[in-house]
Amino acid sequence: MDAGVALAQMPPAVLIAASFLPPSQLRDPADRIIAATARTYGYAVMTRDGALLAFGAAGHLDAIAC
Repeated sequence: MDAGVALAQMPPAVLIAASFLPPSQLRDPADRIIAATARTYGYAVMTRDGALLAFGAAGHLDAIAC
């Protein structure tokens, strides 16, 4: 059964983009990589992480609270 979930590519450009996100409270490197990946590929992020949800509420990311 295909749930429509796949691993995203993580080319150097995504990792570099993680260093140049808009100002925010995203201090955790993993959160920054998740945000940069989602922004690069136009993905929504489903999370309970407060920093990612705040980044989404600021209009920088499509974040869905779960």
